[in-house]
Amino acid sequence: MTFWQITLFLLDGFKISVLIFFVTLIVGLPLGLPIAMCSMSKFKPLKAAAKVFVWVIRGVPLMLQIFIIYYVPGLVFHYQLFGQVDKYLLLNYGIEDAGRILAVLIAFAINYACYFSEIYRGGIESISVGQYEAGKVLGMMKSQVFFRVVLLQVVKRIVPPMSNEIITLIKDTALANCIMVAEVIKQANTLAATKALIWPLFYTGVFYLIFVGVLSILFNRVEKKLDFFRG
Repeated sequence: MTFWQITLFLLDGFKISVLIFFVTLIVGLPLGLPIAMCSMSKFKPLKAAAKVFVWVIRGVPLMLQIFIIYYVPGLVFHYQLFGQVDKYLLLNYGIEDAGRILAVLIAFAINYACYFSEIYRGGIESISVGQYEAGKVLGMMKSQVFFRVVLLQVVKRIVPPMSNEIITLIKDTALANCIMVAEVIKQANTLAATKALIWPLFYTGVFYLIFVGVLSILFNRVEKKLDFFRG
């Protein structure tokens, strides 16, 4: 295989990595906010349940969570849910690994939603109570104070930790390989097994570096846009 053919082969896998990345953000970012609200709730049972849930998800390795979501339905209910999705979409639409990818997306979305929720919670709780009180004095409702006064300040404060988490996400997509999803690392392993080519495995790092570089530039620009909150 030529260098260009190998690059295209790896790009096919990187498309899956990018798909996992964007779907996780689309689902995980908004899902993290209600989890954070539950963690800050004054209703103690709800607060306790949310904190335990976040503790479990953050404490168990993501790879193990992928295994649990993909294999447990078959072990407990004797029904290979994701395997059936694989077969159905492959036979009817020619889509490969759909069930495996779905299991990975569920695991990633839940996992990162919990991490995002803690970032949201830290940002919201970092705003002084005096700002809420000042809003009430001006006749604003609590929701108005949050959306008109607090929210943009929270965004400014959570951008650095959020950017770190999002950059980690693109690298974590390699964990999809654990259930044989054909992301970029799996593609490189396939070349190693079938063509006895090891160097493509190291070459995959270039794809991650370029993607992380683009993300870093975007987040730096976002931080500069929010610099008006300084002081």
